[in-house]
Amino acid sequence: MSNLLHNDNIQTINIEETLQSSYLDYSMSVIVGRALPDVRDGLKPVHRRILYAMDKLSLSHGAKFKKSARIVGDVIGQYHPHGDTAVYDALVRMAQHFSMRMQLVDGQGNFGSVDGDNAAAMRYTEARMTKYAGELLKDLEKNTVNMIDNYDGTTKEPDVMPTRVPNLLINGSSGIAVGMATNIPPHNPQEIMMGLKALLANPNIELYELMEHIKAPDFPTGGTIFGKKGIMDAYATGRGRIKVRAKTHIEKKGNKDIIIIDELPYQVNKARLIENIANLVKDKMIDGVSEIRDESDREGIRVVIELKKDAMSEIVLNNLFKQTSMQVTFGIIMLSILNQEPRIFGIIDILKHFINHRKTIIIRRTIFDLEKAKARAHILEGLKKALDIIDEIIRVIKSSKNIEEARDNLVSEFDFSVIQAQSIVDMRLGRLTGLEREKIENELLELLKLITYLESILKSEEVLHGIIDQEFDELLTIYTDVRRTDVEDDYDDIDVEDLIPNEPMVVTITHRGYIKRVPLAQYEKQKRGGKGKIAVTTYEDDFIERFFTCNTHDTLLFVTDRGQLHWLKVYKIPEGSRTAKGKAVVNLLNLVADEQIQSINPTTDFSEEKSLVFFTKKGVVKRTNLSEFSNIRSNGVKAILLDDDDSIITAKIADKSIKYLFIMTKMSQCIKFDMEKTRDQGRNTRGVRGIKFKHAEDEVVDANIIANDEQEILVVSEKGIGKRTDAGEYRLTNRGGSGVIAMKMTAKTGKYVVGCLMVDEEMDMMALTKAGKMIRVDMQTISKSSRNTSGVYIVKGDDVASVSRCPKQPIEDDEEDDSLFESNELE
Repeated sequence: MSNLLHNDNIQTINIEETLQSSYLDYSMSVIVGRALPDVRDGLKPVHRRILYAMDKLSLSHGAKFKKSARIVGDVIGQYHPHGDTAVYDALVRMAQHFSMRMQLVDGQGNFGSVDGDNAAAMRYTEARMTKYAGELLKDLEKNTVNMIDNYDGTTKEPDVMPTRVPNLLINGSSGIAVGMATNIPPHNPQEIMMGLKALLANPNIELYELMEHIKAPDFPTGGTIFGKKGIMDAYATGRGRIKVRAKTHIEKKGNKDIIIIDELPYQVNKARLIENIANLVKDKMIDGVSEIRDESDREGIRVVIELKKDAMSEIVLNNLFKQTSMQVTFGIIMLSILNQEPRIFGIIDILKHFINHRKTIIIRRTIFDLEKAKARAHILEGLKKALDIIDEIIRVIKSSKNIEEARDNLVSEFDFSVIQAQSIVDMRLGRLTGLEREKIENELLELLKLITYLESILKSEEVLHGIIDQEFDELLTIYTDVRRTDVEDDYDDIDVEDLIPNEPMVVTITHRGYIKRVPLAQYEKQKRGGKGKIAVTTYEDDFIERFFTCNTHDTLLFVTDRGQLHWLKVYKIPEGSRTAKGKAVVNLLNLVADEQIQSINPTTDFSEEKSLVFFTKKGVVKRTNLSEFSNIRSNGVKAILLDDDDSIITAKIADKSIKYLFIMTKMSQCIKFDMEKTRDQGRNTRGVRGIKFKHAEDEVVDANIIANDEQEILVVSEKGIGKRTDAGEYRLTNRGGSGVIAMKMTAKTGKYVVGCLMVDEEMDMMALTKAGKMIRVDMQTISKSSRNTSGVYIVKGDDVASVSRCPKQPIEDDEEDDSLFESNELE
């Protein structure tokens, strides 16, 4: 033991430093030599070596197939000293149409399936390169790339392929290295070529301009991408997340719906998906499915999901998207190798590196062709010179003892180069004919033109760009594959909303603040003047203040009398029966003491093309862009600044189709003015004067928005008298004026007006009485009158609390005697 301790061959090392150094070497070997693609040709070393081995075996597109085992043997024997299974798996994937956007290998035999079936053994399958793969190897023989030693130094292999196509983006790549991973999605070759042309024309192109050409990834299996934000993030920074859904359609089978899956998200195993759906149905995690079967064939995917009679296909489909791989998230990481270093690239950087690679390839190819052309021209110039003095040439050759002496004599006597002299010595007698002489001269002339052109490429960046652009045009005509993956805008995560049917609802709110929603179908349509049905059971001192119709998926904007705005989905409002009291709205919204809801506007989006128009009791009007209310806090936001004695009466959503604003006071004074007389203001502003009152005790009771003068306005008084009048009869005045009389007020109409509606042929009117009754009336049955008249009875027996519009519904009650209302016209 003591002898070992004093042995001079033993070295003391720090195990921590040694492990660190060794692991770092291993990591870089995996990163650079195995797991990550090169940014220039988009190939990992194993793929590059497979294609190079196939090229050496003359397995180009159109050649005879060779056994995959032969190819794999050459790869592992000469270039890639790893397991044959790994190499064969890589070759198989290059041949799968559902894995590669543009296949690199043309396979013959069983190369696996989208169900996850394995390929046949390599001894059974055969392969050759595709036409597209040929684009990656084009000009390889012209010294266009560096050739490096193979693993044992016995032969050479290319460091990178001189590809004409940006394979990294077209076919994508995925791989896990040490401490990093790449996941680059495939793209449409046509779009990529157009993007390259745009970048070549404008090196300072912005991402949004590039995305006019390259819209999104394009997966070989199709599907649908939802949302552009993840795409833009990935293209800008190299990292992003996109959602990909299966493509489906609905078919009918008797009275049942059938969901058909036509395309799957990228890399989803069809057999495993079907098994997963079956298990979810068995465990009652997904309801409404009666049968699942796979009817896929050579023509494509067709998975049939039969539903039960009462099942709603939309709900079942959303459950499938939420709980199965019919919807997946594709995490994009555009990591690749540049100069032996791993880096994350944005899409513009990847395209720029490819263009720079093409410049290098074309320059090296041009130099190769130029040297070859000059060498040939040099020989032809010698032959041409020799033909001019052919008799002397023959004399020298005849007097020489051997070929070497003849060559040397030609060099010394006639000033030929060694190469020229050798070609003259090797020249056949047939070249002495006049025709052959002409051929030599023509060939030399063409070569001189070629040399001039090749030299212009090396001298001019513009000419070089023109060649690259011409190549892209050529590739555009060859690879004309259409986009397979659709792109949908503005998709959010599936939540409970997508699992709830989107049905029409009547939402009611009482004076004491109770709210509920009831399916619209529960209300029966009645004739004008009908008694109505109880819409809600109220307390003795309570009554319904307002109601409206909307769909369960709509967003409700609650505007309070204090100018606060709150945000709520319709489906979050408790559903009740016709006679249920509902739920206190204070339990759904964060309202302060005595704060009252004055306006509820349903909307499906928060477009910048829309405005929210506020009307106050004191006649103030204000417009604010709807987009300012897209992100509301739980306690709401301040939507308008109000004077101490003022409050909100109502608020309306207006788009660019709206021309006029219409304000109605309780004493039948009204004003119509151009909406452009107001402008969009921020949330924390007061607004401007809309109407000037003639009477100190007057105040605004309702307001509306008008698209054109052909529209009709329905005005209703507190005693249930109403009339329709053309909007054009209300004189257009300046904002802030006194306006005109809207209804002739009498004892029968009552002292005050309760509201006004815009008449729509597709809509009915609903009137709520202070006793809680709801009456539905076809507005077309209400008589049309001029501005300064009263109207006809709409509701009898009770004072009207409010009026609103709702979608039409077929008449179910025809028993009312309409003759009761023939003489109710008031002058």
